[in-house]
Amino acid sequence: MNVVAGAGPAPVVAVTGAGSGIGSAIAAELSQRGWRIAGLDLQHSGFDVSHQLDVADHGAVAHTIAGIERDMGPVSAVVSAAGHYAMIPVAEIEQSDWTRMLRVHLGGAANLARAVIPGMVARGSGSIVVITSELAIGGGGGDAHYAAAKGALIGLVRSLAAELATHGVRVNAVAPGPADTPMLASDSPWRDPDYLATLPLGRLVAPEEVALVAAYLVEEGTFVTGEIVSPNAGAVI
Repeated sequence: MNVVAGAGPAPVVAVTGAGSGIGSAIAAELSQRGWRIAGLDLQHSGFDVSHQLDVADHGAVAHTIAGIERDMGPVSAVVSAAGHYAMIPVAEIEQSDWTRMLRVHLGGAANLARAVIPGMVARGSGSIVVITSELAIGGGGGDAHYAAAKGALIGLVRSLAAELATHGVRVNAVAPGPADTPMLASDSPWRDPDYLATLPLGRLVAPEEVALVAAYLVEEGTFVTGEIVSPNAGAVI
């Protein structure tokens, strides 16, 4: 879908994690392209409409999407970018750490998809984009619960893509490498010059670069579904 000026009301995209980092960059990019943005985040996101909620709460997500469609019109696309990161040795990961990581990443994406799929199928069109991680592909020491949750997203994306393609609904994922966002602490090993020197491109990915990939999948990749696009500076080739 390409947004065309003067062709009727601008389409609506719901973006989780729109309050900061990659989610905010994606929402800003799509806003510049003419989309109306419904931001879903624990914090205020500052776009056309801002809803504060926990994406792991299925009822809250379903209620919010229903309200967005009532007030703004059909949700033509969604981007699941809400998440959090923690680097913990596997022996020190508590059960609560495993549960929250899976609830927010896998549960949040599934809740968003479940809320919009019926309407998209009924209309015969829609785009679902999920932000996963390079670690879902290559793994990483000290990231087991995060990598597992992000890896589960790849299975979800590919399964939904296979099931929904004949209904005109595309489902894809973006798996960025470490991004230059507040999620990475200043002393994060991913910011270490020695680590960056191992990357063919030698630097972290900017959230605005991830946003360009997500925007392509939302509105231009009309023949693309079930794909995992990984802007990772060449870390995983």
